[in-house]
Amino acid sequence: MKRVRCLWVIGWLCLPLIALARPEPSPALVLEPAQQQWLDEHREMRVGLVLQAPYAQFDRRLQQFYGANVELVGAIAQALQLDLTWRGFPDQAALEHALQAGEIDFAPGLTQTPASLRLWLFSDPYMRIPQLVVGARSGAVAVELEKLAASERVAVRMPGPLADYLRGNYANLNLQGVPNEREALQLVLGGQASFAVLDEAQLSRLSRESEFADLAVVGDIGLPQLLRVGSRRDWPMLAEVLERALQAMPAKTLEQLHQRWLQPKYPRFSESAGFWQNLALLFGLLLLCALATLVWQRRQQRALERALLAARESLVARQVREEALRLSQFSLDQSTLGILWVNWDSHVRYANHAVEGMLGFAEGALLERPLADIEPNLSMDRWLELWRRARAGEGGDQQFETQCRRADGSALPVELSLSFLRFRDAEYLVVFVADITERRRALAALRESEARLKGIAGNVPGLVFRLERDPAEGDPEFPYISEGSTALVGYTPAEIQHPDMGLRNLVHPEDRADYHRVQDLALAGDRDWSWQGRILTRDGIGRWADIKATTRRLADGRMVWDGVVWDITQGKQAELALAASQEQLRELSAHLESVREEEKARIAREVHDELGQMLTVLKLEVSMCELAYAELDPGLNERLASMKRLIAQLFQLVRDVATALRPPILDAGIASAIEWQGRRFEARTQIPCLVQVPDNLPSLSDAKATGLFRILQEALTNVMRHAKAHTVQIILEHEQQMLRMTVIDDGAGFAVDAARPTSFGLVGVRERVLMLGGSMSLDSEPGEGTSLSVAIPLQ
Repeated sequence: MKRVRCLWVIGWLCLPLIALARPEPSPALVLEPAQQQWLDEHREMRVGLVLQAPYAQFDRRLQQFYGANVELVGAIAQALQLDLTWRGFPDQAALEHALQAGEIDFAPGLTQTPASLRLWLFSDPYMRIPQLVVGARSGAVAVELEKLAASERVAVRMPGPLADYLRGNYANLNLQGVPNEREALQLVLGGQASFAVLDEAQLSRLSRESEFADLAVVGDIGLPQLLRVGSRRDWPMLAEVLERALQAMPAKTLEQLHQRWLQPKYPRFSESAGFWQNLALLFGLLLLCALATLVWQRRQQRALERALLAARESLVARQVREEALRLSQFSLDQSTLGILWVNWDSHVRYANHAVEGMLGFAEGALLERPLADIEPNLSMDRWLELWRRARAGEGGDQQFETQCRRADGSALPVELSLSFLRFRDAEYLVVFVADITERRRALAALRESEARLKGIAGNVPGLVFRLERDPAEGDPEFPYISEGSTALVGYTPAEIQHPDMGLRNLVHPEDRADYHRVQDLALAGDRDWSWQGRILTRDGIGRWADIKATTRRLADGRMVWDGVVWDITQGKQAELALAASQEQLRELSAHLESVREEEKARIAREVHDELGQMLTVLKLEVSMCELAYAELDPGLNERLASMKRLIAQLFQLVRDVATALRPPILDAGIASAIEWQGRRFEARTQIPCLVQVPDNLPSLSDAKATGLFRILQEALTNVMRHAKAHTVQIILEHEQQMLRMTVIDDGAGFAVDAARPTSFGLVGVRERVLMLGGSMSLDSEPGEGTSLSVAIPLQ
């Protein structure tokens, strides 16, 4: 009976709770046909969220959004059966920029402003977030902002619409701006501000922290923040559908959403503070009774945790040491260097795989063997001496080369290194065994190569050298000079390698400056160098030498020049003799050309003067006969007329021969002669010829004028015979102390490098230019015409 009565009482007390827990009937979501049709065509929507706790946040670990606005949109999507794509933005500006770019369709949690109406279509408010006044819990009273004194500071986030509202409606407030709501509450806790004003959502987020447990809500400024759902303006049907979904959402759902995310966790000032004091007194007794038990349990728990932590650290350290030991053992076993651990009695206690394979023993066959079985020359007395030195840390022969006996009895050249080791209260001498067979083979090959190099260098008919320069010191030196130096200059290699000697002091004094210039440039630029000149032997005999050196960089950074000094005395003497002979031939050719031109001038004068006079007398005699006897015989008159025509042709032939031998126009100057030759060439070939000559040319010697004129004749002859040109240009220029003549045609051209063994025209032109002390340049390409330029000195 008592149990039934108790159950009845409990049920009677729970009736109000059951009534409260009963779900409120929600209005059915009914859409108009046009709205339903539009929704069926737009099931996929893009939602934009401003990431601000507690409205919307992103969990990077779970890769999902959560918060009050997220749950609201989730309920709308479930009611409308939407497929959502979420995007988070750091602030309202980024969200509106994405809307303008067409990247989102709607966004929850927006506040309607005149500026935002140009971008969004807003729903009716679905949540009201009050702006609260927060103060200290102890001694707090209800606060009215109009009655606050000027000495009481009010912390508020600036800049922002809340601060603008307080500044515009409460002129008496002493506002203190802070960057965020957390600092506003911290100023109240620290006594630097009396109150803080912030919205209920931020207070809900911060009130969960124990730091702000001593704060309470002491007032409401009467300016709620109305949260709406904004949608894109070009989809008005979407705004209507969202409005219907919000209207169909139960009020209980929105209230639960507000309590779960936005309701502060500590009571408002409007709730009874005495209730919490009584509740604290009620639980105080229980706390006092459980305090001793709790302290004892904490002490036991901490002691147990410390013991467990110490055991865990010890276990981890042991595992680390074991792992390091296994790695060390594995490294020793797999090392390519042979390792032996030998006790003081010279018996092997450990041998790795490398030394077993090196000596040809099976695995474990070396253990407990005396070291003398491996190295017969290592007697016990010598072993004990090595043990003593290694134990005392002395040097000496702790690293040496010897030969070990392999399992098959063959000898193996090795290098032994000894190191003393204490391990687990025992002493060992670690013997490192390195196979040096390849090293000795390479050393023997190197010695053979050096001997071969010395033999080759010693038989070279000259001097082979090597020049090195250290980058740190910078001074070059000769680490190697071949034995051929004695035969070449009479000095031994050691004498030339002396720092005060070198190759520089072998050079003839007159050529030493040029040699220093070439070698210094090569050393400064780290490049190859070559030089020809005279050197002096020990006896003072001069010889011609050709020095060539190539450079390379060693691995340590040093620069090396490998070179050879050849004796080219005979070849150089033959070359100088040939050059002298060529010079004599050129002088002879010039002399013959001068004689020929003088003979041509003499013959031209004689032909012009002697033959001209005779022809003139003959023409007078014929004319006298014609006057005296022409009327007597008509046939005689015809014969005399024929004779006069022959005499006239002979006059023209004499003038042509005299002009060909030496044009009289040369006496008028080279400029007039060039113009005359151009007009004559144009008349003979019908090829337009443009002549450009300067005024007031300085005087030119007769030999140079004649030579330049002959060069022009040869050039125009080549144009006429081979060029097939349409135009020719002759340019005469005065350049300082030089006179330059250029002949340009637009003919067929030719390859300048092509060999033409039967053509001596250009060879003759080049020789004439050299005889005149000038220079010639020829530029031509097939199909591009030809340009011949000649420059001769005026003096």
